[in-house]
Amino acid sequence: MPRDVHRRDVLKGVGAAGVTVGLAGCNGNGNGTATETGEGGGTVTGNGNGQDARTLKHGVLLPLSGDLGDLGQPIRDGSILPDAQLSGNISFEIDIQEVDTETNAQAGIQGANTLVNNGYPSLTGPASSGVNLQVTRQALIPNQTVGCSPSSTSPAVTDLDDDGYIFRTAPSDALQGQVIAQIATEELGNSTAATMYVNNSYGQSLSQVFASSFEGEVQTQVGFQKEQSSYSSQLESALQDDPETLVVIGYPASGLQLFRDYYANFDSGEDIIVTDGLIENDLPNDVDNDMANVTGTAPKASGPGREAFDQLYEDEYGTAPGVFNAHGYDATAICLLANVYAGDNDGTAVRDEMTTAANGNGEEFGPDNLAEAFEAAAAGDDINYQGASSATDFDENGDMIAVSYGIYEVQDRSFAETDSVAFGQ
Repeated sequence: MPRDVHRRDVLKGVGAAGVTVGLAGCNGNGNGTATETGEGGGTVTGNGNGQDARTLKHGVLLPLSGDLGDLGQPIRDGSILPDAQLSGNISFEIDIQEVDTETNAQAGIQGANTLVNNGYPSLTGPASSGVNLQVTRQALIPNQTVGCSPSSTSPAVTDLDDDGYIFRTAPSDALQGQVIAQIATEELGNSTAATMYVNNSYGQSLSQVFASSFEGEVQTQVGFQKEQSSYSSQLESALQDDPETLVVIGYPASGLQLFRDYYANFDSGEDIIVTDGLIENDLPNDVDNDMANVTGTAPKASGPGREAFDQLYEDEYGTAPGVFNAHGYDATAICLLANVYAGDNDGTAVRDEMTTAANGNGEEFGPDNLAEAFEAAAAGDDINYQGASSATDFDENGDMIAVSYGIYEVQDRSFAETDSVAFGQ
């Protein structure tokens, strides 16, 4: 069900004590410009272009339940964080509506249509590639609505015939597959491998990219369905030729049963590499195993605004951010800034301003001074948003130009980042 988010609590951490501009009800001067007393007694001037107190509408379409629910909820928290940070600090009202995709394509399509019908010109999401590709083709593109996914990594997203409406702050698995192959050969010293992958676009594509990048022999690739009661038969097929490396591509709810089955009946010392969808810190405890033979890879938050975002997130939620949380924050921030430039809650207008906000040549802004970025955009000034997840520069396909991957090991039943690999930087 849709959930409206319109919070007025203002963060007391980084970026929340910024400038307060042109709030509704302040003293106008007759030409659309407004003045307000800012912190420290200074006078702050509104933008003067008639946008004061306009409502910026934005949807958040992410999995809060289903196979990806455990990862989706923190991504949602990052995605709505700009609202908490900005509310009361800028000259605009922010209206964010959340919809749960349930990690299900049909629920995602229905949710996207709800947002479209309610006048939301852009949205953060969907998360999984299997949902994202169907939602994009059947709801977003036909309705000229901007989608910016924080975690859909399938290479197929790059090639969508989307008329420029689809973006993502997450990198393509065309790169992650190379990272996994490098770990298997260079870090683990293995020459044989098998893969187990969730049977959707995300799993299929990443398994294939790994297989084409791996310098050794990929003995078998075994697909599996989400949230099954047993994965013993799939494990038996994947491990029948005694691979040195087993690559597992999936989501936490399925991974829980898969690893319980593995450690109960199949553990014979293989090195296991898991991908971003399985890097969930509760997984080892839920499996009740130290999972010491597991290495992980995931897109890394390494943007100029990473430290400021981390502080904002911890101040708001009382915990450190996880995988793709910063990507969700950046997706929402860029869409809202594009809406300011667009001057209207119109999908085509927002689409046309996405690179204006993210790739501009103006002054750099980020999570530490996001309110000031909105003031500058409202005044029509050029900005260059520098994100928490990356520098957030889009290429012609709506993909990120420069990205990083973290490499994780399970230590004390928790995923700990031990190294990183950068692309395009």
